[in-house]
Amino acid sequence: MTSPRTFTTALDRQLRRAPGDPLVTFYDHASGERVELSVVTYANWVAKVSSLLTEECGLERGQRLRIDLPPHWLGPVFLGAAWTVGLVVSDSDDVDAVVCGPATVARWSERADDLEVLACSLLPLGLRFPDGVPEGVRDVGLEVWGQPDSFIPWDPPTDDDAATVGDDGATVSQADMMEAAATGSLLTDGGRLLTVANPTSPSGVATFIEPLVRGGSMVLVANADPERLEATAEQERVTARV
Repeated sequence: MTSPRTFTTALDRQLRRAPGDPLVTFYDHASGERVELSVVTYANWVAKVSSLLTEECGLERGQRLRIDLPPHWLGPVFLGAAWTVGLVVSDSDDVDAVVCGPATVARWSERADDLEVLACSLLPLGLRFPDGVPEGVRDVGLEVWGQPDSFIPWDPPTDDDAATVGDDGATVSQADMMEAAATGSLLTDGGRLLTVANPTSPSGVATFIEPLVRGGSMVLVANADPERLEATAEQERVTARV
């Protein structure tokens, strides 16, 4: 079967194949939180965030987004939304918008006049910041719920559009990212990958994209307790770990 060449194609294929299967399962060993997103639930979140990025923030295809979040289920959501819209995910400070969490919202709020700053409380269920956010910062937990569950970009990205860019300026296209995922070795087709890596980091992107492209799923563990990892792996029936 031909491998998908864009993120949207890969997600649409999984929606047709197994919409109710888990795609992202998130554990926080420190708080005890567990969140599971099926393919269709993940797609709904991606649609809402895509609408937030374009309709509310005014971001356009080709602009750059930094996802400054710790390991969390919202990380893959923002990755998917970025690639649905055609944004380029970058670790640089030279970006058009940034997504941050509680630990860095104060720092990024100082640049709210120059770029879009979206803050995630990282509370269960994607809730808003209980005490609000600094002026000029968008509270994702407040603004995302009013967005629609479906999204069709007016200027959709192609397989040649950049998906990520490194600090050296080198870009990786959506097609190259998908091809690398299809031929990757992190797991077998349909497998379940447990990882403690941050999927929004340049080295961690494959931990999400490869399971998506290969019809599998990801189990992401934050604040991993080494003594609990084995139990988590057994409970989630993982087939590979990284």
